[in-house]
Amino acid sequence: MKIGIIDYGSGNLHSVHHSVAYAAAKKTDMQVETLSDTQSLQACDYIIVPGVGHFADCWAGLSAIDGMVEALREAVLEKGKPFLGICVGMQLLANEGHEGGNITPGLGWISGKVRHFADCSNGGNMGGLKIPHMGWNNLQIKAASHPVAAALPAEVQMYFVHSYMFDEIDTKQVLAVADYGVSVPALIGRDNIVGTQFHPEKSQHAGQAMLNAFLSWRP
Repeated sequence: MKIGIIDYGSGNLHSVHHSVAYAAAKKTDMQVETLSDTQSLQACDYIIVPGVGHFADCWAGLSAIDGMVEALREAVLEKGKPFLGICVGMQLLANEGHEGGNITPGLGWISGKVRHFADCSNGGNMGGLKIPHMGWNNLQIKAASHPVAAALPAEVQMYFVHSYMFDEIDTKQVLAVADYGVSVPALIGRDNIVGTQFHPEKSQHAGQAMLNAFLSWRP
């Protein structure tokens, strides 16, 4: 089986590739490839979109690869290949991103909007908490029956770095949350799609457990 990590100019690609390759090495006949063309994507069995930085920049980078957005839709939505979005790669699943007063369209695979912490609608009080949300935070598992969430211990911490979060999401599609003044959707998913606001590649053993579960997943 081939795991494709999409290179669209976003940072942190090396760390993601290293962590995914480490998890894949424990499987039978799994190979990891970093790719930036649709032909290579078609041969992949698992697809990962990482992301660091601004929603609009990441969307522009992904859209700049000829035919990539359409090829991803075909592979994930039509063919049902397992998909993982990491950080902004997760946020791109939303209908739109709100950043700097601008609205940028996203993939629209999971309904919601990406907003700055201060603008989110789910209430709470930042209480002097610093933005960006940066560092280790506990996860609260909300969907223990999901194969990816089920692989995580009840008491688990993951590493976060973000100023924007997924808002107005269907609670049925929230697999785990983190508390940072507001309830942050930390692991989301539907059908063959999952996304993490945290960085599994920076989350040591817990992150590797999550990647291992994703690569074992047969939705």
